Amino acid sequence: MILSIIAILGGLIAASSLIIAKKPNAQELIDKLTPYQGWIGVVLAVLGVLGIITSLTHFSIIGMALSAVEFIVGFLLGYGLISKYLLEKNETAKAKGQELRMKLTKYQIPAGLILVVLGAYSLLNILGIF
Repeated sequence: MILSIIAILGGLIAASSLIIAKKPNAQELIDKLTPYQGWIGVVLAVLGVLGIITSLTHFSIIGMALSAVEFIVGFLLGYGLISKYLLEKNETAKAKGQELRMKLTKYQIPAGLILVVLGAYSLLNILGIF
């Protein structure tokens, strides 16, 4: 259940510019989440990688898709922390990480919206509603 909530929060942060454009009163909620953006991103990136590995062993296309979206959103949100702690000492890795980030940025809002929907579906499924 906590992982579903983290996915929803990460998706809200990733799609925040679109959400605020449609609902300006959402700015206050987004502002409360923003300080945790990096850590939410790191958790999502790790969950995405683990989910991709699990999906490969269980041949789950939906699991693979969810994990890919988690990784993309997580990488984008957590890039600051990832760069600081993992890529700082290796310039090649840092450059490749920045290059990957630039390629993925255009997918941030759609991936965020997808992650909100998938996280909500997962949460409702856990609660026995779906």
